[in-house]
Amino acid sequence: MSGHSLSASLRRGWRDYLELTKPKVVSLITFTAMVGMFLATPGMVPWEVLLLASLGIALMAGSAAAINHLVDRQVDSLMARTRRRPLPRGNMEGYQVIVFATLIGGLGFWLLWLFANPLTAWLTFGSLIGYAVIYTVFLKRATPQNIVIGGAAGAAPPLLGWTAVTGQVDPPAIWLFLIIFVWTPPHFWALAIHRRQEYALADIPMLPVTHGVAFTRLQIFLYTIVLFLISLMPYLTGMSGLLYLVGAVGFGLRFLWYAFKLYTSADDRLAMPTFGYSILYLFALFSALMIDHYLWPVIAQLPIG
Repeated sequence: MSGHSLSASLRRGWRDYLELTKPKVVSLITFTAMVGMFLATPGMVPWEVLLLASLGIALMAGSAAAINHLVDRQVDSLMARTRRRPLPRGNMEGYQVIVFATLIGGLGFWLLWLFANPLTAWLTFGSLIGYAVIYTVFLKRATPQNIVIGGAAGAAPPLLGWTAVTGQVDPPAIWLFLIIFVWTPPHFWALAIHRRQEYALADIPMLPVTHGVAFTRLQIFLYTIVLFLISLMPYLTGMSGLLYLVGAVGFGLRFLWYAFKLYTSADDRLAMPTFGYSILYLFALFSALMIDHYLWPVIAQLPIG
């Protein structure tokens, strides 16, 4: 093999392994975990926790994603959105994925044990098992409520960030968990409406396939209402201040507008804009939590008049 061919092969291989980790998803997971860390302390998060525990959470999330790729390789080959993934393309073998997932998952667990605490390491491992095994292997093919039940694993990151700093699960961390838990179904069902024919072809019982698009639109709207109410709880419980409240109301009303338009319209083309905004919503909401955490105490102490 020539030097140029070897270099090109190594670049492809590196990109394939990176794709296994679902980097866009993992980046959002890591961000919400870091916000959980910041909210857990009035000051600055210790740098080793912020950097190395965040890396540990990211590595274990990437490990779960790689296992998901392996388990779903046959399904992925049937869907336009996923058929270009490394395994359906034949770029790597199953044993390579297993070794890779084990290595990065083990490294992530070690980092969390060493630089955070055993509770966070085990909770993160439980989240990995919840997504890679319970959801991917069993729930995804067993029930149209797969994403609701399995969403608990995906909702864990801010709670993990919290425990990485405090070493315990406190009520504010539960609100962070619930926000993502309730956000997950309307986020994913919007995508499922757009991809319902592919899910039907792959025999995956997603809600639009089993109960129809109209019912799914209603569920998206109802879940978004519940999400809006839960998103207010950090303010109502004194966890966050007025800056967060303004953001939560503004971002939440916009999400409700998307969900209502999707519910009242027969145009399925609204599903993907709703899905896209849901990602922006979660990022914006958690950004508001972090900004409020540091700025609102300062603003609240400013003299008036």
